[in-house]
Amino acid sequence: MRLSGPVDPLSVDLDAVDLTDPRTYAHGDPHPVWQAMRAREPVRWHPKGDGGFWSVTTYDDASFVLRDHTAFTSERGTLLSLLGKDDPAGGRQMAATDPPRHTRMRAPLQRALTIKAVEHSTDVIAGQVRRLLAPARSGEPFDLAEALTELPMAVAGMLMGLPEEDWPRLTRLTLMSIAAEDPEYMSQSTPEETSALAHRELFAYFAEVVRLRHRKPGDDLITLLMNTAVDGEPLGPGEVLSNCYSLLLGANVTTPYVPLAVFDSLLGTPALDDLLSPHSVSDTLEEALRWASPANHFMRHAQHDVELGTSRIRAGDAVVVWLGSANRDEKVFTDPYAFDPRRKPNRHMAFGSGAHYCVGHTVARVSLRTLLTELGEGFTSFERAGETEHLSSNFVAGIKHLVVTAKVRN
Repeated sequence: MRLSGPVDPLSVDLDAVDLTDPRTYAHGDPHPVWQAMRAREPVRWHPKGDGGFWSVTTYDDASFVLRDHTAFTSERGTLLSLLGKDDPAGGRQMAATDPPRHTRMRAPLQRALTIKAVEHSTDVIAGQVRRLLAPARSGEPFDLAEALTELPMAVAGMLMGLPEEDWPRLTRLTLMSIAAEDPEYMSQSTPEETSALAHRELFAYFAEVVRLRHRKPGDDLITLLMNTAVDGEPLGPGEVLSNCYSLLLGANVTTPYVPLAVFDSLLGTPALDDLLSPHSVSDTLEEALRWASPANHFMRHAQHDVELGTSRIRAGDAVVVWLGSANRDEKVFTDPYAFDPRRKPNRHMAFGSGAHYCVGHTVARVSLRTLLTELGEGFTSFERAGETEHLSSNFVAGIKHLVVTAKVRN
């Protein structure tokens, strides 16, 4: 997805853009649309098929929708791909379960993924980063996007105890499930068939892993899920599989697309050279997360009639929060279209907000911090060597190809 600057809000035809269409993000630019919506109609009805949904574009409204589970439930589907359907994972998968059950399901994973626990894996993550970036050291054209797309699976695979030889397949299946309309990942005749196939294969894969873990438990997140009990009852087989899929999806959505968005925006500018100089990466990382907003949207459904701005949301209505828009809200972020590593405060919601704040945010932050450190210590500069290609997905704001040449730091 392109990350453009501000426009005249009155110049945008809001009726001409379909925010559900993956091509809007592969070839178009939603940021002018979101800016116009924030200025003119921050809570806007978007008709779709026989129904539709409310688009929420401002920071404060987005925060309210994501935080108040008594007004907006996650259990009827959290992604636009489920609009108009019942989510089979509702009440079974953490991402599709409301508190207080959600909180009790989440607690063991949250304890396992504390910053201290994850930082013990920093050296292993750094080794994976160096392995993936090694081809860039030749100075020949190198597809940075292809390389970084493999990173989250390497980290998640390590934490979930999955064999390394399976990582490439799992990466592709995950991309098939979230970008089924992308020509590179649509393996069947239709996006729907592609997504269904990916989900079947992923769930079958995890079913076999769980079967083997029953015989030989490990020190990994899958074994942890199998041993998790909520209200005295262990998670059922379907709940374990659903949450394995959710963990894998969360990892693959965030990690690769944050640095890629920054590189694509800053390549050829002194700002990128500054970022690659030895420095503390913490502030840069938070601004990169705001800038990229890799999870493009989350969906909720109104539990009862709700007043949101000047709009009345009816019970049962779908409400979609656009995170990339909230993270460019002019009322919250000064000069939001500028990349500013020293931005403070930086209360972005790249990981969501409220009870469903991404449980793997520590893993993502440690992985990204390690990646930025390795890039800065290993290379002095990068130059563009090909056209950027964006992922065709309304859920992930991602880049799938970014060819560069690199200069190695002595």
